[in-house]
Amino acid sequence: MSAAGESAAKPASRRRGAELESAILRAAVEELSESGYPGLTMDRVARRAGTNKNAIYRRWPNRAALGVAAYQRLATEKLRPPDTGALRDDALALLRRVNCDLSSPQAEILRGLLAGVGDEPELLARLHDAVADGGSGVWLTIVGRAVARGEVPPEALHPRVVTVALALLRNEYVTRGLTTVPDDVLVEIVDEVYLPLLRSRGPA
Repeated sequence: MSAAGESAAKPASRRRGAELESAILRAAVEELSESGYPGLTMDRVARRAGTNKNAIYRRWPNRAALGVAAYQRLATEKLRPPDTGALRDDALALLRRVNCDLSSPQAEILRGLLAGVGDEPELLARLHDAVADGGSGVWLTIVGRAVARGEVPPEALHPRVVTVALALLRNEYVTRGLTTVPDDVLVEIVDEVYLPLLRSRGPA
C-alpha cells in the first residue's frame, strides 16, 4: 500500500477535552465576529469546529451560555498588558482597553449578548465580569514593572490590590447598567484611588 493509501486509511484522531473545547470556543468566537449574537447557532458553530452539536451541548446547555463563554474568550484574547513606561499611563491604557468602545464590533456583539441573556442572572453576571475583566495577571504585570521602576513598593503586588481599578470599573457596569464608562471616571479611578492606594502600600 502506498504512503498516501496508508494515510487515507488511518482514522482521523478525535479531539477530546480541552482541545475540543478550545476548537468549539474558537469557532463560536469566529461566528460572533462575523454574524453577532443573533446569527450564532449551535449548527453553525458545530460545522465550523468540525464536531457535532452533542459535543457542544455537553459543555454549554444553550447558545446563550456558549455566546457568553465565547465573548469571555474574545475579551481575554484582545487584552495585552500595555507598556508605556509609567504606571499611570499603563493603568489608564488598560482601563480604556477594557472599557468598551460603543462603536466597536466587539461592542455590537456585547449589546446582542446583553439583550439575549437579560433574563438569565447568572449568565448576565458572567458577561458583566467579562466586560470588566482585565485579568489579575495583566495587572500584576504592569504593577510589577512599576515596582521595578521604583514607582510603587513591592507590597503593592497583591492580586486584590492590583485589581482595585478593575473592581471599581466593574462596579460602574453593575450599578449603573453601562456598557461603557465615561473617560473622566476612568481618570478619577486611577488618580484618586488606584495610584494613592498602591503608593501607600509598604512595610507596617
